[in-house]
Amino acid sequence: MTSQQPIVVVGDTLLDQDVHGDTSRLAPDAPVPVVDVAEERARPGGAGLAAALAALAVRDGREVVLVTALGDDQASETVRAVMPPGVRLVEIPLRGTLPVKTRVCVDGRPLVRVDRGDGRPGTPGDEAREVLREARAVLVADYGRATASALREELSEAARHLPLVWDPHPRGEAPVAGARLVTPNDREARTFVPDPAPGQGLAGSDSLRAHGLRGARLAERWGVASVGVTLGARGALLTRARCDDPLYVPVTRHTAGDPCGAGDCFAITAAVALADGGLPEEAVLRAVEAASAFVAAGGAGNPDTWRPRQRPPAGRGRTGGARGRVPRRLAEVLAVVESVQARGGTVVATGGCFDLLHAGHVQLLQNARRTGDCLIVCLNSDASVRRLKGPGRPLNPLADRIRVLTGLACVDAVAVFDEDTPETLLRRIRPDLWVKGGDYSVSGLPEAAALREWGGQALVLPYLAGRSTTAIARRAAGGPDSSSASAALPR
Repeated sequence: MTSQQPIVVVGDTLLDQDVHGDTSRLAPDAPVPVVDVAEERARPGGAGLAAALAALAVRDGREVVLVTALGDDQASETVRAVMPPGVRLVEIPLRGTLPVKTRVCVDGRPLVRVDRGDGRPGTPGDEAREVLREARAVLVADYGRATASALREELSEAARHLPLVWDPHPRGEAPVAGARLVTPNDREARTFVPDPAPGQGLAGSDSLRAHGLRGARLAERWGVASVGVTLGARGALLTRARCDDPLYVPVTRHTAGDPCGAGDCFAITAAVALADGGLPEEAVLRAVEAASAFVAAGGAGNPDTWRPRQRPPAGRGRTGGARGRVPRRLAEVLAVVESVQARGGTVVATGGCFDLLHAGHVQLLQNARRTGDCLIVCLNSDASVRRLKGPGRPLNPLADRIRVLTGLACVDAVAVFDEDTPETLLRRIRPDLWVKGGDYSVSGLPEAAALREWGGQALVLPYLAGRSTTAIARRAAGGPDSSSASAALPR
């Protein structure tokens, strides 16, 4: 397949309108605010917004095609007028009028929403079917208006030989079997699977474990490769049928921006990542980062987020100001745990040697911290590292490794253990979450059984590939050509 094969978005396009104004008084005839209108904006919504975002996301000149139902009504004409030039429309006849969503906003926040329009697609033409056969990847943006149903046979065929992402709707179609990734949000997943595990007391639960169970059951029910449950400000969970090891991807930054359109941003970013040859894990990681930046920039209500203009870069990490000494003694660490859990917070722990701290370590630690309210690093002692890694390790002694870790804003405490695994230490700390990098699996973690003793949970987080202490040490020892020195270095 060539890089010029198009990204195809199939689904229900809406017209989204935002009415912005101020209010300082109530109406005389009812206790409702009077809004003095200052500005009105119109933009493509639903599948139309996803296509507009796709035109911003592709970077190699690949075409974006939107297959959707449009008619002769004023709302359809407005969508055509505001659609960015990077999107080619392949229209299906619309029976009725295009759905319109109007938000009345005061101080940047929606006050009320008005919906109108009941149009449904007619029979797709040959061009719609042909473009699906030519696609590099397909996103189905299902908003419950039957466009996906009109092309279901063609979408089923497409899912057999190319990446297909399905963004579902409770009133829409079930995803076609074989879809590479399905992206319900947490509320939609609860609608599809109200009780993920009968008898386990998880009905309606908002825990990561419950969301993972729902995603796994949905993947099995639909016969799809993977399900990514989006959790808003918490990030997303990627899982598969009969999977006990969901991948949790936290957001890269917390923001109070407008979330309108974040789901469309997530879905199309994942589809573009899969079109680029990425795995579902990479697609979800990129999608969480893009959706977080999208919300921080003002969501769909900010025209700069979907029109072809320069977008502001997404912020990364969390900044830390001055702080006191990071707890290191076990009694101090336990006091931190008690304080956090007493106020209802989540204690997160991770562990490792952290010898020659590199970018993969830092990403893991930052992401681990974002999953809860404090992060405790369980650090192997020098003797423990030597037993695990061999003579010559650690390269940095314990005191230096502690000093580097405690210099990171994302680390709240460090606890040292001398055994080969931190199970004994974990039984003292009793964290709510235990996280490791993506080169592990939950079922393979010796600490997972210990976590279950007090109701804790083990998670696997994304990990930057290709980073390792051993590789860095070999390059440092051998200079430009490390082949002659690498054999003498411990692994």
